[in-house]
Amino acid sequence: MSLNKLDVNDPLLKWRDAFPIVNETTYLINNSLGAMPRAVYDSLRDYADTWAARGIRAWGEGWWDMNVALGNQIAGIIGAPSNTVSMHQNVSLAQGILLSCFDFDGPRNKVVIEGGIFPSVYYVLRGMLPSHIELCMIPGDDDISVSVERIVDAIDERTLLVPVSHVLFRSAYILDVKPIIDKAHAVGATVILDGYHAAGIVPFDVTALNVDFYLAGVLKWMCGGPGGVFLYAREDHLKTMKPGLTGWMAHQRPFDFEVADIELRDDAFRFLNGTPAMASLYANRPGVEIIAQVGVENIRRKSKHQTALLIELAEAAGYAVNSPRDPERRGGTVTVNPPHAYEVSRELITREILVDYRPQAGIRISPHFYNSDDEVRMVISAIQAILDNGAWEQHTSGRAFVT
Repeated sequence: MSLNKLDVNDPLLKWRDAFPIVNETTYLINNSLGAMPRAVYDSLRDYADTWAARGIRAWGEGWWDMNVALGNQIAGIIGAPSNTVSMHQNVSLAQGILLSCFDFDGPRNKVVIEGGIFPSVYYVLRGMLPSHIELCMIPGDDDISVSVERIVDAIDERTLLVPVSHVLFRSAYILDVKPIIDKAHAVGATVILDGYHAAGIVPFDVTALNVDFYLAGVLKWMCGGPGGVFLYAREDHLKTMKPGLTGWMAHQRPFDFEVADIELRDDAFRFLNGTPAMASLYANRPGVEIIAQVGVENIRRKSKHQTALLIELAEAAGYAVNSPRDPERRGGTVTVNPPHAYEVSRELITREILVDYRPQAGIRISPHFYNSDDEVRMVISAIQAILDNGAWEQHTSGRAFVT
């Protein structure tokens, strides 16, 4: 792809060659799965070579500590102290680990969530919370945002937990979470912040937020691939919380093989459980390293520019936009809802323009630091062409898997 003058002068585009797929497609689906770094080939080869050559010795030569070693690399990106971040396979399991820490038989019988919650998190809450716990959901005021004030007002002395999203997955609306955290702490409640759509694209500092727990993944904006979710726990919780969903990696003496009460560690290992999926950790590492080098502040600056350009072009074409106009409240995605949005999204994919679609929202378009402004312009032009020539009509027979 030829680049215009602004693109040529964009220092972040030097990273394009580090991601093979961006030279084969117009990759605008970073909100769903970040582009794979080329270095993953070498990292997975390192995993295979280590396993092949070192065998069982690999556990003592780095494998056993890799969950937290990678967590420490992420800690430097999110403002966390060392040894407070652990790696897990997905948010559902990590949420389950946290929920297993709490006593639901006490006087606090209320959990406050927001209407933009990702469904999988909701399913875990419904599955693990006893029936007597009130699950108080604050609905959105529109298709884009949820009122922070209403969330704050719902948190009271009966509230035990406040699991809320940092960035809403459908609209990329950034919640102002600090007032929520402050109110929860004022009444003795605990906050679990889901930052899956924030990590790697929206700068944040977990220490400054004073959040109890922060969950997010490297799958999306951190270009780490599947099987990489990180769990930050505030240091005081690493000495007091007692997860019921646990395992030998959390034990102070795992290799004593004691069949007795577990003595939990006082660091990030406390929230680990069984043997980790090592291949995923190797695959996760290159993306995290690149994001640390590029810098989330630099990524955010470019993201604001490109999402603003997307909104300008979409509105000029007459398409509804279901994402915030205020750049301070907008994450890395612009959700555009043209006529026949689902069918248009399928046709875009057949043309190697990779996006995704969400019901009640539209086509989610998510440029990252390795995308050019020309690609942003291209996707809106392609939508217009698909509508004009009727190419969308060939995708009306049914809905396949929606990425």
